[in-house]
Amino acid sequence: MPLLSRALDPTEIERVLHRLASWEGAAVRAIRAVRYKPGRRCLIEYDVAQPSSEVVTLVGKARARGADHRTFELLRELRRRGFDENAVDGICVPEPIAVVPELGLWLQCQVRGVPAMEGLAGANGLAVARRLAEAAHKLHVVDVPARREHTVADELRILHERLDALAAQRPDLGGVHRLGRLLAACDRLAATIPAPEPCGIHRDFYPDQVLVAGERLYLLDFDLYSHGDPALDIGNCIGHITEQAVRTRSDPRALADREAALEDRFVALTGEQTRPAVRAYALLTLARHVSLSAQRVDRQAFTGRLLELCEERLAC
Repeated sequence: MPLLSRALDPTEIERVLHRLASWEGAAVRAIRAVRYKPGRRCLIEYDVAQPSSEVVTLVGKARARGADHRTFELLRELRRRGFDENAVDGICVPEPIAVVPELGLWLQCQVRGVPAMEGLAGANGLAVARRLAEAAHKLHVVDVPARREHTVADELRILHERLDALAAQRPDLGGVHRLGRLLAACDRLAATIPAPEPCGIHRDFYPDQVLVAGERLYLLDFDLYSHGDPALDIGNCIGHITEQAVRTRSDPRALADREAALEDRFVALTGEQTRPAVRAYALLTLARHVSLSAQRVDRQAFTGRLLELCEERLAC
């Protein structure tokens, strides 16, 4: 990432900010590279002091292939359509500040809150689950046009690529034969998903992509925003909750009441006809987690259990 060193230079960032209205006197107090994928992307935090104002933190998203104009414009449009801090329902997205092509990044205001997963695991978890359904539904209804499409065929292609690779890398899991049976079951399940009424979807919607900030929810990370089946967002979220329960509580049913509250609230908003698709996507997401767990050292101990769980629920 040839521009990364400049993006980490406070002088460069101050020069950018001083071009922006209301940021003319800004001074960078600290810079932190908080997440880095070598050669691909970097997430950077900037603590910025303004005259007569407290220090605020901006988040910079840098990419090797250049600043992400598309996601910046999407957030601006969502805020124009009711996802700002004036929203009566409290469902928001962070405020985008600027695209900086010369540094290969774009800036947004940092939101201070806790991941929704913490709320789901707490005493108020059922209410948080229902709020997640409402947040996803609001995004679907506003339906900002997307430049890419994501179908169930795309979902299956990704799943096949990942599980085929896993079969080669981890013969101890049963190799092509066992994982092939799982893939065949996923194909059969996907064939039962009803034709959707597609709209704009997050496509990576799960509890850690949502921050709870008091009475507000903030949706994060729209990099995969697409035109697709709204049930995918809810199924994906439920699949992540199940994986979390396996990993943190050794019981896939530990958060089942939260999963049911999320599903039921979404179905109440969209109609009973969406429930089969939600449940199908939840299982496809769980199958994808078999591969995802194997890629992370801290989660490899759970790969076998996730595979067994998929086999149980898909009867394969």
